[in-house]
Amino acid sequence: MAVFGQTEKKDELIKKNWNFGGLPTITFDTDLGFQYGALVNLYDYGDGTRFPKYNHSLYFEVSRYTKGSGINRFYYDSDQLIKGLQTSVDLSYLSDQAYDFYGFNGYDAVYNADWVDTEASDYKTRMFYKYDRKLFRFKVDLQGKLAGNHVRWAAGFNLQNFAIKSVNLDKLNKGKKGNDVLPAVDGLFEKYQQWGIINTKEANGGFVPTIKGGIVFDSRDNRPNPMKGIWTEAVLEGAPTFLGAESSFVKLSLIHRQYFTLIPKNLSFVYRLAYQTTVAGHTPFYYQSQVITSVLTGALSEGLGGGKTLRGVLRNRVVGDGFLYGNAEMRWKVVRFNWINNNFYIGLNSFLDFGKVTNKIPVTFSFAGSSGFTNSDPDYNKIDAEKMHTSYGGGLRIVMNENFVIAVDYGVAANKQDGTSGMYIGLNYLF
Repeated sequence: MAVFGQTEKKDELIKKNWNFGGLPTITFDTDLGFQYGALVNLYDYGDGTRFPKYNHSLYFEVSRYTKGSGINRFYYDSDQLIKGLQTSVDLSYLSDQAYDFYGFNGYDAVYNADWVDTEASDYKTRMFYKYDRKLFRFKVDLQGKLAGNHVRWAAGFNLQNFAIKSVNLDKLNKGKKGNDVLPAVDGLFEKYQQWGIINTKEANGGFVPTIKGGIVFDSRDNRPNPMKGIWTEAVLEGAPTFLGAESSFVKLSLIHRQYFTLIPKNLSFVYRLAYQTTVAGHTPFYYQSQVITSVLTGALSEGLGGGKTLRGVLRNRVVGDGFLYGNAEMRWKVVRFNWINNNFYIGLNSFLDFGKVTNKIPVTFSFAGSSGFTNSDPDYNKIDAEKMHTSYGGGLRIVMNENFVIAVDYGVAANKQDGTSGMYIGLNYLF
């Protein structure tokens, strides 16, 4: 039976025991090939008295691109494993043969779209703004009651190993002919090494063990898609040398999210404001794109730019030692219905995203000989050009039992220096 968004839902099915949602992953990328695989999310609702809250959630994803990139991930979330604690565990191996790299400090680093456009007269290579990255991650996040029903402490540790190198052109060119063959030219990643912006110690990646602590205020009425409440956190994350960190640093992350009901059960306005910066030490360049939160909502938490921060803006377009970002959304649950003994609703959302670098990564150029460019070379760098990056768009949500959320977003960049647009298909609301 379908019940439209303006009508109060009267026949919601109460779920008990184990339920699951599954989704095949099929996409295509010219340089990476076809993506194929599957994801499954298992939910244990116990005797159903807490529904739609669950006792345990187990998420599995294995997907591959035919050229070798892939996602291998297990994620567990529960407030019942250890009584009184919200426990989240992530174990992932993420390989990306064409990881986006557009330089440092937002608009200070010039993006030349023609250099990656095979139809342009000054085309260089589609891989000009890419490098190869493999990431292993083991992450545990804990939250416990601190005061009242809404104030919690947060703690956790995160072990990440970044393996970085230039794009493997031989592998990506396998089976290609003519103009599809990627030319053997240096990209921005190689040039940053030649110019001394990325030092040899960091160029191949490294091990980043971090510990985290903070305070969270959470009054949301429903974690997957709140209709009202506040979710605010202040977190310090540090990478100490005694755990084996190759570079020691401390970062501060402040995030405020708020949810307003406009039409009960069906229409809400939500927003997120966030600030992150390094407060001590030196953060290696390959960790600067990590967006710190109290808990993961997807396989990656990176940016700024891309499906988790500024939708429609090129992934990792806005990278600095400190940055701010925000998102504003209207969320509408258009129609509800029961199908295959599960509760479903279809939702639509419109959004505006924005962000900018607030604390820049020092960029100085050193050259062997007279070749190279000055700090204001218009092909690569503009002094003090950074300003607010914005994007806008809309999306679709298909939600089962209030928890399993299939998400489709399409965002448009407001400035051509940030690209044109992006389509994102995945899971969960943004926040």
